[in-house]
Amino acid sequence: MDRNSAIGMTLIAVLLMVYFYFFGSAPTPPATIKTDSIAAVQKRDAVAQTVPKMDSATIQSYGSLGSFLDGKEESATLENTDLKIAVSSNGFIKGVELKNFKTYHQKPLLLINNGNNSFSLRAQYDGKEVDLYKLYYQIESSKRGDSTVVTLSAKLGENAFIKHIYWLGANGFKVGYKVETSGISLTGKNMAFEWSDPIPLQEKDINDSRTKTTVGYFLAEGKYDHLGESNDIKEETLATPVKWASIRQKFFISSIIAENSFAGGELKMSTKLLDSSVVKNANVKLFITTEDVATKKANFHYYFGPNDYDIITKVTTGFEENLSLGWPPMSWINRFVIIPVFHFLQKYLTNYGLIIILLVLMVKIVLLPLSYSSYLGMAKMKLLKPEMDAIKEKNGDNMAQSQQDTMKLYKQAGVNPFSGCIPLILQMPILFAMFYFFPISIGLRQKSFLWAEDLSTYDSILNLPFTIPFYGAHVSLFVLLMTVSTLIYTWQNNQISSVAGPMKSMSYIMPIVLVFVLNSFSAGLSFYYFVSNLITFAQQAIIKRFVDEDKIKAIMEENKKKAATGTGKKSKFMTKLEEAMKASEEARKAAEAKKKKK
Repeated sequence: MDRNSAIGMTLIAVLLMVYFYFFGSAPTPPATIKTDSIAAVQKRDAVAQTVPKMDSATIQSYGSLGSFLDGKEESATLENTDLKIAVSSNGFIKGVELKNFKTYHQKPLLLINNGNNSFSLRAQYDGKEVDLYKLYYQIESSKRGDSTVVTLSAKLGENAFIKHIYWLGANGFKVGYKVETSGISLTGKNMAFEWSDPIPLQEKDINDSRTKTTVGYFLAEGKYDHLGESNDIKEETLATPVKWASIRQKFFISSIIAENSFAGGELKMSTKLLDSSVVKNANVKLFITTEDVATKKANFHYYFGPNDYDIITKVTTGFEENLSLGWPPMSWINRFVIIPVFHFLQKYLTNYGLIIILLVLMVKIVLLPLSYSSYLGMAKMKLLKPEMDAIKEKNGDNMAQSQQDTMKLYKQAGVNPFSGCIPLILQMPILFAMFYFFPISIGLRQKSFLWAEDLSTYDSILNLPFTIPFYGAHVSLFVLLMTVSTLIYTWQNNQISSVAGPMKSMSYIMPIVLVFVLNSFSAGLSFYYFVSNLITFAQQAIIKRFVDEDKIKAIMEENKKKAATGTGKKSKFMTKLEEAMKASEEARKAAEAKKKKK
């Protein structure tokens, strides 16, 4: 593509952006999902009715604890700059609000809403199973330094009690929790902490949310794993000590962390595909040793907060594994390059479209030597193309002879046939790293740019009245712009490439496939690749000015003369390639000779 074509393409893109920014209609939000704030939860608590008395058989099964089964549920509040927590007088957390975040529909973001999560803490008492979260406790609030402390007590006597203690610092997303007993003999080796969470939809796209939601866990031996992100029912039994378990959504995490460790656990995740208000159902069962409770070592922390790399790396050992950044080397590139650069730009800029553009520029500058080497390699192959075509015509269907003559041509001209491909392959980990980074980057969440109201999810300029299989029911303009620019880039490369026939046609299929793959991906990702293509056009136009094809041709002719006189220098790569070709030809001849003998 010449300079005029590149300028034309850029102008078309700019005009489309301006049009949809000023004249594009805002997308119609889906029906909102009703949520309640922690304040609403407390208001309902204030008018709560006395719970009917339990039957005598149930009370009798709790023995001396049976007197605590009758009461009225109340709640206490723990609040700091980041969290608002409602603690039930039954001993568990019944409300969690992230104060500085909203749902996609701008409702309060509640990870636990009015007790929609269910908790139980089962133990053996007097030979029978009791649930300590069914008892009614006395609530006492106090201050300890800059932390607020809520203590819930059930006292059988002066030195006989069960306590649940929660505390929250002045800021942050960690909630301290301790359970302890005195003068009450809980039998059995372990207590069972059970947590059921019907994860509510917080984002725009429920399908995208489901593919990024799972239950993760970290074993005390230092190994992280999760139940997978598919919609199938997943279950896992953990027979070894567990450090923490997490219920991970696309952008937020609910987790319980042991100061020592849990004795083991059982995890389960399931999906009701027809229920559009619930992403997935998560069930966590962890075993707390009774000895830890008796010796006041049953200390834990809840984490209710964003899945933000800078924050979760400081929570506990291995907690950063909750952020899926891909396999190495993509994960290394994201952790040590992309995320630090992105966060650096966030400190000085509030326009996330501009941040993405600068990120593209930085990556392109770093990769410039590889881009130059790749273009130079393709230019050499372009100059050899007429001679390569002549070899193919001369040998006809004799592919083996064509390969030998082609290798001889490469050797004479001093050209590495992979010189254009290797630099591109070296760039691939960075390109793939972006596929992992943008969809889970909480920095892009609810950040708008041009017609995209949220760069963390897909942009839509048209909602279709029907769903196209593998595509969706909307049209993403950033994906279309990226696809058109990729097709032009592919066509441009094919003009200087020696690839021909079906392989040349195949190169145009991948951009079309990406239309279907990326239509529901993060708008930030498709915008990144669109800008990357535009900068590549400019970059190649500049490189072309510094690549003198006549000079390259002269050097190649000189190499041919040296090869003819035997004074040319053979590269190690060409030597190995030539040896491989000879070995292949000898094996072919041996096979043919063996066949003739038969």
